Amino acid sequence: MKRFIYADNAATTQLDQDAFEAMRPFLCENFGNPSQPYSFSRLPKKELLNARTTIAQCIGADPDEIIFTSGGTESDNWAIKSGLIVGDYRQTVVSQIEHHAILNSCVAIERLKSPVKYLEVNAQGEVLPETLAKAIKDFKTRLVSIMMVNNEIGTIEPIKELAMLSHSYGVPFHTDAVQAVGHIPINVKELNVDLLSASAHKFNGPRGIGFIYIKKGSTLKSFIDGGAQEHNLRAGTENVASIVAMAKALRKNCEEMEQNANKLRELEDLFIGTLKANQIDFIQNGSKQHAPGIINISIKNTSGEMLLHRLDLMGICVSTGSACDSVNTQLSHVIKAIKVDENYAKGTIRISLGKNNTLEDAKDIALALVKIIKR
Repeated sequence: MKRFIYADNAATTQLDQDAFEAMRPFLCENFGNPSQPYSFSRLPKKELLNARTTIAQCIGADPDEIIFTSGGTESDNWAIKSGLIVGDYRQTVVSQIEHHAILNSCVAIERLKSPVKYLEVNAQGEVLPETLAKAIKDFKTRLVSIMMVNNEIGTIEPIKELAMLSHSYGVPFHTDAVQAVGHIPINVKELNVDLLSASAHKFNGPRGIGFIYIKKGSTLKSFIDGGAQEHNLRAGTENVASIVAMAKALRKNCEEMEQNANKLRELEDLFIGTLKANQIDFIQNGSKQHAPGIINISIKNTSGEMLLHRLDLMGICVSTGSACDSVNTQLSHVIKAIKVDENYAKGTIRISLGKNNTLEDAKDIALALVKIIKR
């Protein structure tokens, strides 16, 4: 029987067992609506506050700056679309390699005649401060949004420097940190960002839950209207069970962050070393400053889609292009933006290892690739 190896953790992660146990009581027993005044709702209300406090501590925020959402996509849509006024022709500035939650939100506001500037990146997928400075100088700007970690190539952007530059022109700054939260150290006060998006299922929490950090003093308007939940900013009865689990998973990942990162770097070195030892002709995409575990490679004169399916038949899960756009197998917008050589570009796959992967997994994936390519 073939061994199953999951290596697509940048798409979603396995729910942490402790997080699952934390959410169970709020599904079956303590299911009260935290907005109600009676005693049965006191525990859900208390745990909602505790989760908000835990999450705030993990990213250096204040508890009332954390607003729960359905995930990164909602948080990104909120950041891009909120406060948009018809007739306001100030531009929104984003990079060419943002997640589609940002890019498609930008397409939506462009339909309302709100201009968007898409910044080029260098060959490592980095947004250079001088590129951002030129964009802001050239046109009045309402918002800058640059992702913290690219979901395809893992490049870590210089967010602190970019946010400082944006603020020097009086422009608020948002970062899509979905691929970063729980994996690299984050302190929103040190970074001085105004808005930050996160999604629990990227750090071993449940799917369908996330949050947005809104810095005190920010003028983000309500995105979902209805009741007075989430400080009158996000209507809808809170998903207490998933929120509690998200806080548990994030706290655990933050406490184990250095240990996990060291392990993932060891796995990455073994994977890359095995390919090189077998003389596979490939390029590793992204910056040396990248999120641990995200390995994006382009293999010469082959097909990423073919590799994905052959690996799948061998019980190994990886991705090609963008995992969030699985029906579309054309060349990834990220690979296009970083201008990967055409002899390699179509052979791009992403192996994203997580804390549950082993050295044996890393070596077996590499050897499986060697077998497919040499065959």
